[in-house]
Amino acid sequence: MMEKKTPLYDAHVALHGKIVPFAGFLLPVQYPSGVIAEHMAVRTKAGLFDVSHMGEVMYEGPDALRNLNMLLSNDFTNMVDGQVRYSPMLNEQGGIVDDLIVYRHHQDKYMVVINAGNCEKDVAWMRSKLFGDVQFTDLSDSLCELALQGPNAKAILSKLVSPEQMPTKYYHFVPEADVGGIRCVLSRTGYTGEHGYELYASAEDAPRLWAMLMEAGEALELIPCGLGARDTLRLEASMPLYGHEMDDEISPLETGLSWAVKMDKPDFIGKQALAGHTPLRARVGLKVTGKGIVREHQDVYLDGVKIGQTTSGTHLPHLGGAYAMALIDSAHAEQGTTLEVDVRGRRIPVEIVALPFYKRG
Repeated sequence: MMEKKTPLYDAHVALHGKIVPFAGFLLPVQYPSGVIAEHMAVRTKAGLFDVSHMGEVMYEGPDALRNLNMLLSNDFTNMVDGQVRYSPMLNEQGGIVDDLIVYRHHQDKYMVVINAGNCEKDVAWMRSKLFGDVQFTDLSDSLCELALQGPNAKAILSKLVSPEQMPTKYYHFVPEADVGGIRCVLSRTGYTGEHGYELYASAEDAPRLWAMLMEAGEALELIPCGLGARDTLRLEASMPLYGHEMDDEISPLETGLSWAVKMDKPDFIGKQALAGHTPLRARVGLKVTGKGIVREHQDVYLDGVKIGQTTSGTHLPHLGGAYAMALIDSAHAEQGTTLEVDVRGRRIPVEIVALPFYKRG
């Protein structure tokens, strides 16, 4: 399969981004500044990411809300216009098909953002579950998405957006913000654990929007960031990633997402499977106390007995140490427990610590 290019491919090449295939796209994993510098820029100043590989679909019509409430485990009934809400999307067995972000324009119109690698699978699943008076549109190829993240993000964006068009609250958005003359969905969201914004615009506006943001951020030390820093930042903030902390076999109750599962809703796909379900596994944070770096899919041991597996892990630049997340037997998930992780035949000591590893301010 030929990898797709985002509308910003040429901009990444011009900035000497190291291009790699990811989720069916050619994307920069890092720029010459390197992953650590990019990670630290987001924690201390600002970074700009091209996340146009993400998918977007629109639900419109009198039954849009009913469709979302049946499709997703969270409850969207009490959302207000301009609000954003996170939710897992489950299969009949209670496993996770994907995790999504829902934007409410009004009671009959919702944009849903999909993880890149899952676009085709998710869209097919969503189409197969439609009912009633609802119109479903896949917008993925017509939109770009940029993420401006970091403590300086607001000051940078304020140069291009009037104060009344800035979303003021976390997980809220302005549906038609004027960003330097470009119409955007502007939301106060992100995947870094830092203050920041995500901007959705038409694909043809992407190069101009990117250039404008980079220019507005120059004096505030904004730098472009790639997939490498996106992953280390989300791991430091302990945000789950599809294919790691969740998949079709892992329930949201096991991976710490029970807050986004509303069992008091009349019904949703996967509800019956979860109803009698006591989670036997728990997602935990591990701090490496020995020498070495723990990565994903490595076995976790307690007193020589395997009790689970790591799901993500690396050296985290801002915290200055090696950390991992793991799914382990819930009986042994207590903070302070010392365990070992098998790294290529060598057992490395780790300790269970609180999640998230990093919390802003």
